[in-house]
Amino acid sequence: MANGIGGTSKEEALNTLHDMAASVAPIEVKEYQQRLDKALSLMQQHQLDAVLLNAGTNLRYFTGVDWYASERLVAALLLRDGRLLYVLPHFEIGSIKPRMQLAGEILSWQEHENPYQLCADAIMALAGEQARLAIDESAQFFIADGIRQVAASFQLSNAKVVTAGCRMQKSAAELALIQRAMDMTLAVHQATASMLYPGISTAEVERFIDQAHRKVGASGSYFCIVLFGSDTAFPHGVAHPKTLEVGDMVLIDTGCRLHGYLSDITRSYVFGEATAKQRAVWQHEKNAQLAAFAAATPGAACQQVDRAARAYLQQQGYGPDYQLPGLPHRTGHGIGLDIHEWPYLVEGNSTPLATGMCFSNEPMLVLPGEFGVRLEDHFYMAEHGPVWFTEPAHSIDNPFGL
Repeated sequence: MANGIGGTSKEEALNTLHDMAASVAPIEVKEYQQRLDKALSLMQQHQLDAVLLNAGTNLRYFTGVDWYASERLVAALLLRDGRLLYVLPHFEIGSIKPRMQLAGEILSWQEHENPYQLCADAIMALAGEQARLAIDESAQFFIADGIRQVAASFQLSNAKVVTAGCRMQKSAAELALIQRAMDMTLAVHQATASMLYPGISTAEVERFIDQAHRKVGASGSYFCIVLFGSDTAFPHGVAHPKTLEVGDMVLIDTGCRLHGYLSDITRSYVFGEATAKQRAVWQHEKNAQLAAFAAATPGAACQQVDRAARAYLQQQGYGPDYQLPGLPHRTGHGIGLDIHEWPYLVEGNSTPLATGMCFSNEPMLVLPGEFGVRLEDHFYMAEHGPVWFTEPAHSIDNPFGL
């Protein structure tokens, strides 16, 4: 049995964990203002009169308002003159106003009124009938359609140039929150590996991981994928997962949220004695991950990182491209307030790597009908190059370097 895999009870495993979140501070008010200042600069650069930030991640990022998207418009309008206007259902003001980190005028609407008219009137008063409005890229279609119906002359565009332009490069405070969330999830991974036993179900492991995330200070798991044996060849799982048997490859992919920021780590290892093939594939996976990391030099295009992983794997006889056995998806994604966000490490993305960008590094290997191996760690770009949030798995016989 690999070092750290099995042999411990659930209670003993949980007792190895402690609260790791209590000492970490959320984003400060001054940083929210800095975000708006940068957004205004990008708006000027792209000649925009207003940006609509819909309920969800972008509203939270710029204003601190953590609210869900629904059929009722909850949004903020950032105008080119620096004003911040909140557009809210009147009956929700009492719930939403205390969440605002930045002050702004509230434009409220009753259930029978048209919130898009409120938006259009405010923008038109500043910029006229030919106003240039960028709409949150994650907003539902009916929001853009609602604006179009009351202001057909507006020039509508995608706000990604502003939202992604701000969110892609993380501040020191954001990096600290992501780092702690990653540390928490890695501790959970180690505890989970230690309590595995033959016959355990994936549902039981998922429940333990949720409990373990609570023990380290999260509100539970943000997501959780647990797979055994041949099921590990399916990157995001199967409808009817198998129970654990000796000799199975184990794949666990999970994360948590800390003050809005996310962790996301995958570990693969064998429960029992690894076969020669499992060892070889596991090492190929680790080497591909290291090749991707080495290619992440400041100023390099995102696609170069994906190419580096694929080039190594093709040399080992996998692929080419997305063909199986091999790597069926991109090498990595950005992470922050969303589990998957820009920029992406994928062919065709020429975005240059810049300080503060954060990425997953997970060039998964899939062998259909046999097993899959995914080792996923994240790194961020510092001025001198990439820095791991969590060190890669040590070896197939000692994945946690115990």
